[in-house]
Amino acid sequence: MDFEYSPRTKALREKLLDFMDRYIYPNEEAYWAHVRSERRWEPVPIIEALKPKAREAGLWNLFLPRSPRAPGGGLSNLDYAPLCEIMGRVHWAPEVFNCSAPDTGNMETLERYGTEEQKRQWLDPLLEGKIRSAFLMTEPNVASSDATNIQMRIERQGDEYVLNGRKWWSSGAGDPRCKLYIVMGKTDPDNPSRHAQQSMILVPADTPGIRIVRHLPVFGYDDAPHGHMEIEFKDVRVPTANILLGEGRGFEIAQGRLGPGRIHHCMRLIGQAERALEKMCRRATERVAFGRPVAEQGVTRERIAEARILIDSARLMVLYAAWKMDTVGNKAARKEIAMIKVLAPNMACKVIDWAMQVHGGGGVSDDFGLAYAYAHARTLRFADGPDEVHRDAIAKLELAEQTSLAAALRTAKAAR
Repeated sequence: MDFEYSPRTKALREKLLDFMDRYIYPNEEAYWAHVRSERRWEPVPIIEALKPKAREAGLWNLFLPRSPRAPGGGLSNLDYAPLCEIMGRVHWAPEVFNCSAPDTGNMETLERYGTEEQKRQWLDPLLEGKIRSAFLMTEPNVASSDATNIQMRIERQGDEYVLNGRKWWSSGAGDPRCKLYIVMGKTDPDNPSRHAQQSMILVPADTPGIRIVRHLPVFGYDDAPHGHMEIEFKDVRVPTANILLGEGRGFEIAQGRLGPGRIHHCMRLIGQAERALEKMCRRATERVAFGRPVAEQGVTRERIAEARILIDSARLMVLYAAWKMDTVGNKAARKEIAMIKVLAPNMACKVIDWAMQVHGGGGVSDDFGLAYAYAHARTLRFADGPDEVHRDAIAKLELAEQTSLAAALRTAKAAR
């Protein structure tokens, strides 16, 4: 593969770097002042003020590849990766560019699997940034990393589906602009094919029978106004036209959604790790311990060097996964996708932890943003599927490849 950025990516990258310098970094305190206030469950004013500027700059919907509905996009995964990394340096910045989770994954899902009417009703306003959405898969009483465990029932009654069950970690559902839930449940729990039991359905957030039980804090952070909500469905009725792709196709959609929408987390984590390393180096040169700058302590230099190695290694692997997704498709790139989902959050956790250590007590406070960055990176070791599940998938694919290679070598040897 060619690691050179395309001319379009280079141009967008320069515009994005300039935008971050002019509008994002100077307003970090304004963002935190709002989300720590009594109005924290309302949309953040600085984000709303910056969205028109991002659109005017042509930095809008860059995540969605080659869609007639998103003329500002059209980038490949490889083109988008360095841009996503820059946005990820500040955790709230992606929303300014309409490139934030879970909306990116939901928009990709609607673009790929939705009907024209579903796209008109939900995808278009999401692309315009007029509404937000949530993805409801995880459940409190089962190991939801195994989709066959899902207990939410979706039962057809005439021209409606009726939903009953409970979801949690429904990220984004706390936002008052969240108007759509993409919900995964079982329409055919007795189907002998365990991967044909599930379906996905579009549920308007204001449908009767939906109750937000509570918001779930992450290491003490409530992530307002985004929120991670526990939601109860009791006899929730939606039209049959709201089903995505058809009954029994939920697992298929879930697997498709695990590609681009989830690789974006890896790209953003690299940006977070880069910023943590910058803070670590700055702090290490400014602080003196035992008669010399912390930067001159051997253990600090070792960690700085190791952090650079880890970040660059993760970046190259993410670029390779993105390139493979573009060239041979998500399915053929599933091993590389799984590998970066393990590597990127673990790398970010380690680098941020080292940066916290250099900051001393300040590192675990909110003064430097490192504690929040660590909480976010650590959470993504679950949000993108547990490390154990990804490692298991990687091992199975590797075993199959090695077995196939050994068989081919034996056949070639016998032929000689």
